[in-house]
Amino acid sequence: MSDESVGLTLADLEYELPDELIAQTPAEPRDASRLLVQRRATGALEDHLFAELPALLRDGDVLVRNDTRVFPARSFFHRGTGGRIEVLFLCALTGPSPAGERWEALLRGRPRREEVLESEAMGSDWPLRCIEPLGDGRWVVESLGPSAVLELLADAGVTPLPPYITTPLDDPERYQTTYSRALGSAAAPTAGLHFTPELDGALAGAGVDVESVTLHVGLGTFKPLQEGPLQAATLHAESFIVEAAVWARLCEARRSGRRIVAVGTTSMRVLEHLALLATPEGGGAQLAGETRLFIRPGFVFRMVDGLVTNFHLPHTSLLALVMAYCGVDETREVYRHAVAQRYRFYSFGDAMLAL
Repeated sequence: MSDESVGLTLADLEYELPDELIAQTPAEPRDASRLLVQRRATGALEDHLFAELPALLRDGDVLVRNDTRVFPARSFFHRGTGGRIEVLFLCALTGPSPAGERWEALLRGRPRREEVLESEAMGSDWPLRCIEPLGDGRWVVESLGPSAVLELLADAGVTPLPPYITTPLDDPERYQTTYSRALGSAAAPTAGLHFTPELDGALAGAGVDVESVTLHVGLGTFKPLQEGPLQAATLHAESFIVEAAVWARLCEARRSGRRIVAVGTTSMRVLEHLALLATPEGGGAQLAGETRLFIRPGFVFRMVDGLVTNFHLPHTSLLALVMAYCGVDETREVYRHAVAQRYRFYSFGDAMLAL
């Protein structure tokens, strides 16, 4: 990390956005969304459609996508006094056990330590004990239900759409990527929402390889940053899994001069986390762990040569990551262009490609 992030604050992660540019519904079909291309060497900006991605890449490029799958992480409970508590389950801390399954969860309401809540959908059949507050609305909770939390949420949970999306989603699968596989995210890796099986075929035909990594999206990705210098900010941990064979192929591609293009900030964080640790290419079938990597201006990229990403909210680590890769002033110019050209923003919005 260089010292370029010194002096940057939350105010540097701001921009003006008209409310009507916040996408409420996804594009149909998925790859009909727009794609703003930034040529990093020259700063040139080009307006395209996402379906044109195969023509914008070159033979030998490797796209790396996050194959995590969103579970219905939001559910509602009641206190004994009748007050409603919204619970967003983030990540399991223990597996099912006679003592109960413990999770880290984001609670909206005023629970008390050791208080037992009852499910709004299942009543006393699903009690949830509030064990310990962790700060920022996070709690350790203990499920006392008859089965695993993920099974209970299949009946009592809802898809956790971001709060700026106010239009109900007719098909929950539109908040999943077409290649989602590994259940475990509280939010979607939204850069991947633009891909279709037909586009995947066109990429293969253009000589572009596709690899998958897994990072389960939680607070580390979507929680806004707090006031203060970016240099001092930290992120919550998120778990990842990368097949050792995938990592070996990516390292070989990098050595042979092929471009590695991360689809989404989550994929980029996994790749740069592993590269930063100089993780060995062998030694097991999987490379697994947690990352708190905060990529901000001044970061030295070791693995990634391109980035596909959506347009992000102000005051987020995601926007700081884009500024780190594209340049602070250059990112501001990209966002000004996107606003002027009426691109759609955030989870269901359009995308950009930095090469």
